[in-house]
Parts: sequence; C-alpha cells; structure tokens
Amino acid sequence: MRDAASFIRAHTAIARPALVPEVALHLATEITPIWQATEAWLAREGIEPPFWAFAWPGSQAMARLILDDPARIAGRRVLDFAAGCGLAAIAAGMAGAAVVEAAEIDPLATAAIRLNAALNGVAVTALDGDVVGAAGRWDLILAGDVCYEAPMTGHVLPWLRAMAAAGAEVWLADPGRAYVPRDGLVPIASLDVPVTRELEDRDLRRVAIARLLA
Repeated sequence: MRDAASFIRAHTAIARPALVPEVALHLATEITPIWQATEAWLAREGIEPPFWAFAWPGSQAMARLILDDPARIAGRRVLDFAAGCGLAAIAAGMAGAAVVEAAEIDPLATAAIRLNAALNGVAVTALDGDVVGAAGRWDLILAGDVCYEAPMTGHVLPWLRAMAAAGAEVWLADPGRAYVPRDGLVPIASLDVPVTRELEDRDLRRVAIARLLA
C-alpha cells in the first residue's frame, strides 16, 4: 500500500476524545471529506466508512473503564478486536497490560493504530486481517462496538463466544446497536459518552459494557 501514514497525517488532526482526554489520537472532524479522500486515494468507490478516523462511543467507554480500573488489565494479554483507531488498545497499554494487540481488516486502520500508539508512547501490535477463527492466545478480548449490523454480528459473535468458552474474558461494549445479543451477558459498567451529530443522532450515548458468556 502507498504511504498510509502520510495520508492519515494529511487528513486528520491530533485530538483527544471527550471521555478519554488522557489519549491523543489522529482523528477526523467530519466523515464526508475523509470518506471521499479515502475513495480517491484508493481509487475505489463504495468503500466502508473510515471507522478508524473517529473515537466511537463503544471504544471511549471501554477505554475509560480500563483507565479508571487498571487492575482489570495489568499483566494480561489483551486483544482489541475491530479496534478502529486503537483507543481501547492504547488504554490497555497505559494500564499495564503485558501484551496488547489490535485487530483490524482495514490497512488504513492498522496504520492509524500504529501512529496512535506511537503518539501515546505505548506498545501495541496491529494485526492486519480478520482474526475470527484464530486460536486463543489472549486473556481478555475487547469488542468495542461490533453488533451494528446483522452480517457483522453473525460473523463475529460465535467466535467471541467460543473464545469465552475457551477461557478468555470477553468484554462487549454496546452503545444501543440493534443486533447486540440479549442473553449471555453479565453487566460490568454503564457510561454516558458525549458524541457528535456528525456520527450519531443525539449528543450523548449510554454505553453498556458487559462480559460475554460462552
């Protein structure tokens, strides 16, 4: 791929999420311009939105929980699944995780994760590709906001439950998406996250974080 890091720097600004001001990220302020720029850069239309360019409410809530209670994370092997900008992974690194990996299927997202981790001085290994089906090597899997559409939920949820059955702790953060499971969840926390109407239909989203059971 062409120089993804240069593209990200050119089309984002360094900002701090409202709920997690401890973390600096390369973020976009509007979705349409960076979406159009990404299509032009890739010379391809009809791509998925650039999820990596925003600090979504699920990842903000997850990061806030981690930083407020680092004992949950310290010394553990952590995967930030469908990591977006890598916010939850960075928080895990700050909280003292032994190993932090962040998985994304978008190469621009993995480039953004590397930039953001370096910006915050933490070690995060970006995994480029679909890790669904991978054997377990993590103590804790963070799934910030993965149940926003039926195909995605159907693809990832059986694997996440299988990982829970194999002994991993799986946290699911839900900002009120339609396809989140209604059973097999143990509540952990609930946080209000300020959001922008550029991305959401309101100014505040309540995000529930739960442990996903096998």
